[in-house]
Amino acid sequence: MSGQLVVAQELPWPPSVGDFYPPNVAGPWVTKFSIMIWIAVALLIIFFVAAYRRPKLVPGKGQWAAEAVYGLVRDNIAREQMGNAGIRFAPYLTVLFSFILLTNIFSIVPGLQISPNSHIAFPIVLAAISYVMYNYVGVRKHGLGKYLKQSLILPGVPWPMHFLLIPIEFLQNFVVRPVTLALRLFANMFAGHLLLLVFTVGGFVMLGSSSIFVQVTSVFSFAMAIVMAFFEALVAVLQAYVFVTLSANYIGTSLADEH
Repeated sequence: MSGQLVVAQELPWPPSVGDFYPPNVAGPWVTKFSIMIWIAVALLIIFFVAAYRRPKLVPGKGQWAAEAVYGLVRDNIAREQMGNAGIRFAPYLTVLFSFILLTNIFSIVPGLQISPNSHIAFPIVLAAISYVMYNYVGVRKHGLGKYLKQSLILPGVPWPMHFLLIPIEFLQNFVVRPVTLALRLFANMFAGHLLLLVFTVGGFVMLGSSSIFVQVTSVFSFAMAIVMAFFEALVAVLQAYVFVTLSANYIGTSLADEH
C-alpha cells in the first residue's frame, strides 16, 4: 500500500471521521454545506421565478420543466396519497422535492461532490418541517383532543390492550416517523458519498503503489467510482421522491377521519 506516499504528500493517512466533512469557510456558521444550501435556494428561486415570469399557453422549455416537476408531485404524490384534498399541499411538496433533489445531486457535481443531506443536521431540519406540518394540519382539522385520540387509540380493541398499544402508537406516530424520515435520507446520501470516496481514494492509493499489478488494478477502482456516480444520481432522485411521498402520506393520515 502507499501509506508512505500519502504521508510524503502531507495528506492525512489513514483518514479520520473529521476528514470526511469539508472544513469551515469562515467560522462555524459559514461552511461548505451552508453555502451549498444557499446556492440551492437561490437556484430554485431563480428557476421558478424565471419559468413563471411570463407564462404562456404553449409553454417554453423553462415553463415546461417547472410545470413537469409540479405536475409530477401533484399527480403522483399529492393526489396518490391524499386524493383531491392533497392538491392544496402540492406547492409545499413540490418545493420540498425540488430542494432535496437539487441538494442530493450536489453529491456528483464537480467541485461540490457532497450532498448537505449526508450531514444529519439537514435531514433533521427537513423532517422537523414535515413533522410540524402533518401534526399542525391534523390538530387544525380535528382539534387537539380528537387528533390525539385518533392517533393513539385503535378502534375495536379491548380496553386492556390499550395499555400496550397506546405507547406503541405514540412512538410510531410522534417519534419513529420523524426519526426514520431523517435517518433514511441521511444514511443513503452518507453511504453513497462514502462509497464514492472509497473507490476514488482507493484508486489513487493503488495508482501510487510500487507494484505494477496494483497500479493496473487501480483502473477498476476508478471505473467503479464512475459507476457509483451514476448510481448515486439514481439514489438522489429516489430519496427525494421517497421523502416527499412519506411526508404526503403522513399529512394524509393526519387529515383522515380515522387512522
